[in-house]
Amino acid sequence: MDARVITPRYAVSPQISAEDMPKIVADGFKTVICNRPDSEVPPSHQAEAIRAAAEAAGLVFRELPLTHQTMTPENVAQQRAYYEDCPGPVLAYCASGTRCSIIWSLGMASELSADEILQKTSAAGYQLEGLRTALDSIANA
Repeated sequence: MDARVITPRYAVSPQISAEDMPKIVADGFKTVICNRPDSEVPPSHQAEAIRAAAEAAGLVFRELPLTHQTMTPENVAQQRAYYEDCPGPVLAYCASGTRCSIIWSLGMASELSADEILQKTSAAGYQLEGLRTALDSIANA
């Protein structure tokens, strides 16, 4: 598991496994959000397998599979509700952590400047400069 902190409450990671749960708990996470569609992974890494391991470890588990096509305003709002309403810190995962970073960025665009968002994601290893126009658009809506 390669958790990358974006804020004290929200971190992202590439794909996790059931075997990562002890470390996730030891690192202080309270909620896990799966942003990876099951069609991308074998059964051992699909959401239900990760959910079972997470819940057995005492973690809250939420699932919101994302693709480029499903990065909708409704899903942005749902992701934000998950990381705000669930116990934190929250660890969101997908294939590389990029989708989790993008959806967080879009969800925060009405509160943080594009520069602040891009600095936080860049510090976590995600270069999302291509989102600047979308972030500015949301901020100015």
